[in-house]
Amino acid sequence: MKWQGVMPAMTTALDENYKVDEAFMTRHAKWLIDNGCTGIIALGSLGQGATVTFEEKVAIVSNMVAAAAKRAPVVTAISALSTDEAVSLAKSAQRAGSAGLMVLPPYVYCGDWREMKAHVTAVLRATPLPCMLYNNPVSYGTDFRPEQIAELAGEYRNLEAVKESSTDVRRVTAIRALLGDRLRIFVGVDDAIVEGIAAGAVGWVAGLVNAFPAESVALFNYAAAGKAAQAFALYQWFLPLLRMDTVPKFVQLIHQVQQETGTGNARVRGPRHEVVGTELDATRRAVAEALANRPSVRSTPFPEN
Repeated sequence: MKWQGVMPAMTTALDENYKVDEAFMTRHAKWLIDNGCTGIIALGSLGQGATVTFEEKVAIVSNMVAAAAKRAPVVTAISALSTDEAVSLAKSAQRAGSAGLMVLPPYVYCGDWREMKAHVTAVLRATPLPCMLYNNPVSYGTDFRPEQIAELAGEYRNLEAVKESSTDVRRVTAIRALLGDRLRIFVGVDDAIVEGIAAGAVGWVAGLVNAFPAESVALFNYAAAGKAAQAFALYQWFLPLLRMDTVPKFVQLIHQVQQETGTGNARVRGPRHEVVGTELDATRRAVAEALANRPSVRSTPFPEN
């Protein structure tokens, strides 16, 4: 498992009956890899993990493993209401061929460090798979602070990476100050990627990559190579879209961007609903502006049916 580069938090495509569209997801995953993504992360928040059933999750992981065909690792997001369910999903993901796990705090309940550590460690112990801890206090209300992350890293060798989504780039340097290169640090918010790489991050769990993989990979590579002028120019073009990843309706917005670009559809499961009215108009304007001024980046077109 190589924790590096651009790994999409892949969306879960739904068909006209709001069932998982496995055929479309196969094409989508292959296209993301064709355009330079270094892995696929399935069933995260953007993958509507909270509204996908356990059986659907296992089927999605199996499908993504087959689609990736060993060209890139598939990482399964482990999110659940209970610790028992999280452990069961981790074991099922391993059996389905997942190369790694992204471990989230439990949905709904925001406990103290003692409780959250117990939940996370139960997942870390469930399989020998390499794991990434997902820290997103903005969305989940649970904040794994640098010293707590260091504690986990000291006790569990299969904790190999952290997805830092606190929106505070100083967390990257704080984790590195405690652990050096012990953990591979990923940025988990799209509009902080250039700053995060400058602080020492080596990967990006990305959202808008679902519609713009070539541009996402190019941006990451420019920033990682220290090509500031090229990175800034591409970042400036991309930021109006990247900022959609950091608002409460990011799932609906990114699905809508996929629909506008012909790389997916806007369908989401309740309690979410597709954006309408002024929100829809603003999203369409932002995508139209981006497409009208799209930079020249070598890319593989989205495959037809």
